[in-house]
Amino acid sequence: MDGTSKSDSWRADRDHFIHPYTDFTTFAETGSQVMSHGDAMMITDEDGRSYLDGIAGLWCVNLGHGRREIASAMGEQAARLGYFNTFGHSTNTPAALLARKLAERTPGDLNHVFFTTGGSTANDTAVRLAHYYFNRLGKPAKKKILSRHNGYHGSTYFAAALTGIHGIHYGFDRIAEDIVHHLSAADCFRRPDGMDEAQFCDFLVDEARYRIMQLGAENIAAFIAEPVMGAGGVLVAPEGYHRRMADLCRENDILYIADEVVTGFGRLGHWFASEDRFAHVPDILITAKGISSGYCPIGAAIFSDRIHEVISVPQGPGGVLTHGFTYSGHPVSCAAALKSIELYEQEDVFANVLDTGPYLQERLQGLTRHEIVGDVRGEQLMAGVELVANRASKTSFAPELAAAEIVFGRARELGVIVRPVGNTVIMSPPLIISREQVDKLVDALDQAIEDVSGQLLSQAAAA
Repeated sequence: MDGTSKSDSWRADRDHFIHPYTDFTTFAETGSQVMSHGDAMMITDEDGRSYLDGIAGLWCVNLGHGRREIASAMGEQAARLGYFNTFGHSTNTPAALLARKLAERTPGDLNHVFFTTGGSTANDTAVRLAHYYFNRLGKPAKKKILSRHNGYHGSTYFAAALTGIHGIHYGFDRIAEDIVHHLSAADCFRRPDGMDEAQFCDFLVDEARYRIMQLGAENIAAFIAEPVMGAGGVLVAPEGYHRRMADLCRENDILYIADEVVTGFGRLGHWFASEDRFAHVPDILITAKGISSGYCPIGAAIFSDRIHEVISVPQGPGGVLTHGFTYSGHPVSCAAALKSIELYEQEDVFANVLDTGPYLQERLQGLTRHEIVGDVRGEQLMAGVELVANRASKTSFAPELAAAEIVFGRARELGVIVRPVGNTVIMSPPLIISREQVDKLVDALDQAIEDVSGQLLSQAAAA
């Protein structure tokens, strides 16, 4: 296709924009769907077709599209002070106030905020400063990081090494293999045969204990985990897993890094999920996405008093903490975050999550009527529907069939946007979703699965 019948934006995008996770087998022909504008739960493309946004942009537009309150706060701040660096002893009012608000809302003694540009850079910051922390304590051997298969922690070079989704590493160099070690995913659907969830929890914790013994606790700096694994398939760990892993880390002087890029700011109905849902306080908490409701790039690594007491001691006269980003504490991004926090509170958004979240999970269970639906799982407004070629054996569709992608395409024709990841269809709608909009989302997905099931099963049988 030469694109002559397409818009100038479509052609410019196809010819010059390298997208995250581009499928180059089709991109040159199909190009991109150009989004034009959004309003609350709806997103509209440049051809005027509107869709219910079932993924909140990408886990992040928690307050919905077109919020003029956030846009105004950003514009007013840009007019007042669009940028000045925060290196050394410079700051700006939005950054200072946001750091305090985050400290007030994070659990325990997580009181010290390092601002970044997103989740990947926040995870890089967490590990770099964890290493620095142990260096300052005279424990320089503590460098290894325990992560998990199917965990997603970003795509900067080291964050990608932390990420345990095998497909994102194809063709790329693998770095830090002597540093990053992956444990089993907390995937209850694919747990070993014969285990109930309590036994699976024992299995996962025992595996971590044995790996610590194998590697030596004196060599391990941190364990990193999402409270609910997001891009890896919306995997909810067995009850008690995170608290027990936190206890195991504490016993072995290993820092627990909670990657709450997705779960933070209300996706599970709380400011943060670590303590309120999973009953533990991490040593470092990572946030991004919902902090500004996706309106401006911003992330943060939030450190405990215990860590700050060590890393804030000067190495010597004139010693500085040599880590940072040009846009750390960017005033416009921080203004967007402050306004988002204000709206979360004013509109009691998390109460809506605690109402519509269980309703979404209940409605989605009805999809098990389809032969190709192997598992429906999630927490609150975070859900995954795993598609299988054989439900009895839990056999996956071959990657080349692109089963979830086909369901996504049909659902989009029906007016809703979901997210295909491997063989899992993911939903993470804005937190303002109503029950009626939940019905629209689930009904469209139900119809989409029904419409393509026969085709997928036939192709799987013929493969």
